[in-house]
Order: sequence, then structure tokens, then C-alpha cells
Amino acid sequence: MIPFSVLDLAPITEGSDAATALANSVDLARHAEALGYRRYWLAEHHNMPGIASAATAVVIGQVAAATQRIRVGAGGIMLPNHSPLVVAEQFGTLATLFPGRIDLGLGRAPGTDQTTARALRREANEPHRFPEDVAEVLALLDDPEPGQAVRAIPGVGTRVPVWILGSSRFGARLAAALGLPFAFASHFAPGELMAALADYREQFRPSRFLDQPHAMLGFNAYVADSDEEARFHASSMEQAFVALRQGRPGPIPPPVAGYRERASRFERAVVEQTMVCSAIGSPETVEGEIEAFLERTAADELIVTNSGFDHAARCRSYELLAGVRNRLANRRGAS
Repeated sequence: MIPFSVLDLAPITEGSDAATALANSVDLARHAEALGYRRYWLAEHHNMPGIASAATAVVIGQVAAATQRIRVGAGGIMLPNHSPLVVAEQFGTLATLFPGRIDLGLGRAPGTDQTTARALRREANEPHRFPEDVAEVLALLDDPEPGQAVRAIPGVGTRVPVWILGSSRFGARLAAALGLPFAFASHFAPGELMAALADYREQFRPSRFLDQPHAMLGFNAYVADSDEEARFHASSMEQAFVALRQGRPGPIPPPVAGYRERASRFERAVVEQTMVCSAIGSPETVEGEIEAFLERTAADELIVTNSGFDHAARCRSYELLAGVRNRLANRRGAS
């Protein structure tokens, strides 16, 4: 069975607040664990009115404490915003508190706008150091070298599994060169998906981390009892993508019936370009779309995101999606 995982952006909805968003994340994580999802990842974004997971390691600790088995991690930590030592200490601490359950996905984007990036004290050349910084994180989480002057405590020897995140061929090639698992952000940047997958698989070098490539792909899924209901709930994220493209990010707006039909040509273009890797509809509709996506990409794992306005509808969507996953697994096992 291809594992399904959850990517949670801890959405802050209009009329609500960050405290509610974080409580919802904990609740959804418990729900995902009971439904058999493999991982529950949270993402680092800054100065985003609709996302509550800026202090990603802190939120991961809360989610891990509220669950028992599901792997919890970062999808991802934007490494140019941090020193490798601090990242190793944070995730080494998490791995010490929750052994065998913590993942560390690393990305090289700022996760914000340039003004906020400067407030994070990033320097202009820091993204270019990403390969070296990844290597430093890996070394700090490994067993120490004789005479090593600086150690991550906690962190040293924990060997927290590290993933490379990307939305371009650069991340794919780096993951391949280092022999690391690769997660592609196809849920919002699908343009280079197939080229990046080809690079990763063709250039992959077996390592002490992996014998063969392992690609996890981001995917939007809004599942409801009917296609119409699912399209209604998905309209919240569609509106949010349009607002972000227009430079006015905000809390997740309430859904709008018939949003795409009433949207302008520009708005429809943004939605259609951004949400290529999506399935919206009843379980039967979504099952066919996910099966086609898996056939096209040969993904090793799917990480699904749903930033809907209604928390109960999000939980219901993941519940219905788990049924889709199980049916796909049964059909593949029987073939």
C-alpha cells in the first residue's frame, strides 16, 4: 500500500484565531493517527495571516505529545532562516522526547516575503549555502567525529531522518546526490514535477540513508459525500491562492458556492495552474483522480493537504480519503 500522509498548514480562518488553528491541528493529528496516516507534517511560514505554524518545531512538539504512533515532522524547515546547529538541537530534542517518530524536511525558500525575510536576519547569499547547510545538519545529527568541537546536545547521534523539500529540479538533484528522500511541493507548484522526478530517480546515489529513491508528492484533496459539496469546501483554498498571487494574503475565507463559475478569467487561471495536483469530489471521483496521479508519477508516498474553512469538513475529508486509500491498496494487491 502506498502510504498517505498529512501536510497541515495550521490554517487560521476568517473570524477565528491562531489558538483555534493550533487546537484544530492537534485534533486533526489525532484523527489522522486513528485513520492510519503515516506522517503528520507542519510547514514553516512567516508573516502569513492564514498560517499558524511559524514556530514549526514548537507545534511539532505539541502534536507529537498529543499522539502516540504517527510520525510527526516538518514539511519543512526553511534552512536559510536558521543556523544548522539550532535546527539540529531543536530536532534532536524532539527526537529525544519522541524516539523514532520525528522527521525533518529541509527547504531553501524563505517561506515568506522579502521584507519579512530581512526581519528574520537572512543574508542574501544564504540560500546558496543550502547544500553545505544540509550537510552540516546531517553531520550534527550523526555520531560525533573524534575531537569534534561543536555538538548538538540533544541531537548528536539521534540520526533524525532528513528529507529534501523542493518545488524545482534543484532540490531533486541535491536529494539524489545525497541519497536522501525527496518531497516535491506539487500541491502548489506543479510545473516542474515530472522533470524533477526524472532527475531524482536517474541521478540518485544509494547512501547510508536510502538504498533506492523515495519520492513523496504533495497533493490537494477535498473529499465530501458529493462532488458539489467537495467543490464548495475547496473554494476556500482556491480563494486563498488567488489572494496570495495578488499579494494580499489573509486568513482562509469561507467557502463560496459556484466560486470557479463566478471567478474572473485571471482567478480561474490562477486556480487551474496552482491546483493541477488536486482531487476534489466524492470518494468515487477522488479515487479515480488519485489512481491516475499515482500511475502517472509512480509516487512512493502521497502527502495530502486540505486547508478548508470548516474543521469538521476537513476531518471528514481525511476520513473519506482513508477509505479511498484502502480501496486503492486492495485493488492493487489483487492485481
